[in-house]
Amino acid sequence: METIHPICCGLDVHQASVSACLRRVNAQGAVSVESREFGTTVKDLVALADWLVEEGCPIAAMESTGVYWKPVWNILASLLDVWVINARDVKQRRGKKSDRADAKWIAELVAHDLVQPSFVPPARIGVLRDLVRMRTVLVQGRTQVKNRVLAVLEDTNVKLASVVSDPFGVSGRKMMEALVKGERDCKVLSEMAMGVLRRKIPQLEVALQGSFTEHHAFLIRLGLESLDQSNRQIAELDAQIERLMEPLQEEASRLTSIPGVGQNAARVVLSEIGTDMSRFGSAERLASWAGLCPGNHESAGKRYSGKTRKGNRYLRRVMAECAWAASKTNTFLGRTFRRFQIRIGGKKAAVAVGHKMLVIIFHLLNEGQLYDDGRYDSISQREQIRQRNRALTTLQRLGYQVALTPAS
Repeated sequence: METIHPICCGLDVHQASVSACLRRVNAQGAVSVESREFGTTVKDLVALADWLVEEGCPIAAMESTGVYWKPVWNILASLLDVWVINARDVKQRRGKKSDRADAKWIAELVAHDLVQPSFVPPARIGVLRDLVRMRTVLVQGRTQVKNRVLAVLEDTNVKLASVVSDPFGVSGRKMMEALVKGERDCKVLSEMAMGVLRRKIPQLEVALQGSFTEHHAFLIRLGLESLDQSNRQIAELDAQIERLMEPLQEEASRLTSIPGVGQNAARVVLSEIGTDMSRFGSAERLASWAGLCPGNHESAGKRYSGKTRKGNRYLRRVMAECAWAASKTNTFLGRTFRRFQIRIGGKKAAVAVGHKMLVIIFHLLNEGQLYDDGRYDSISQREQIRQRNRALTTLQRLGYQVALTPAS
């Protein structure tokens, strides 16, 4: 097998140690291998970097193992080309697994160019990614806290969520805080309703009757305090994210021009894929990296499964949410979603339309243009022609002759 990289290094990274294997091919074609062990402190990683530089190694590769690859990247990336490789692509053979063997195997794969480096965002995008992901985690945690509070209310027979659309709005919070402070009179609690909710005061009087005890008040108080803290932290993150998004307003406006893509979704997308689409090469490779394209499992001329592969879960989630939002619009994406929904169901339709949206995002960022629904009119017209022909064929099979007249 042809050697593409005559000098390279494979790294098997752990929390406290790094196994390094330096592979070298001399002018006569002989292969020499040298293995060393290093720690993961700054001093040890600097020693690893000095050793690779002295040996003239231009490439070092390692698996993307949790967050343990990041300290190694921080030290080595400024001195040589560092590859972070998908762990699935370097899976070792059974019975051959050890730290040194893994490092040697990675070096062999890199030498023959059998693996490709993963996308590592530049520092500015990496900071934005950390903040956006933290915000996502906090929002999910806030939702869990709300569900726990509602579960406690259900345990007390208080049916606030059955009458109030948002139990954690201004009126709902007032009622829950009054319950925590000891108020049990249903009429007093229902009078705390504000705005249009006052129309439901009779229903609230019935819904607020329950067996609310001090134990439940303690649990509700902890939940509300946790919600307030989450809201403060999310507000701080929003301010930081907004500051980092200022240089990216032009790219964000291109994304928000797509039906179903809002400001928060645009932030997530830009934090995950950045703005330089040349790193991915093509829209197809971007969709494959995100885990939104159909899988490829074929043998003996038979296609067994089209299940998507595992990809970037943050990007997959937000693209599915955008697809559901676009389904409510009368646009190319909305019509496509509804057509797929009839054939394959809503969940698969969300993945399929999310794939299309990600391809559109690639082209908009690559070409520097805003979304134009008319760009896809030809596709929509072809689909309308196919639907018309199918309907005509069905009527003809039933024995009808149809004359088509355009509607005014």
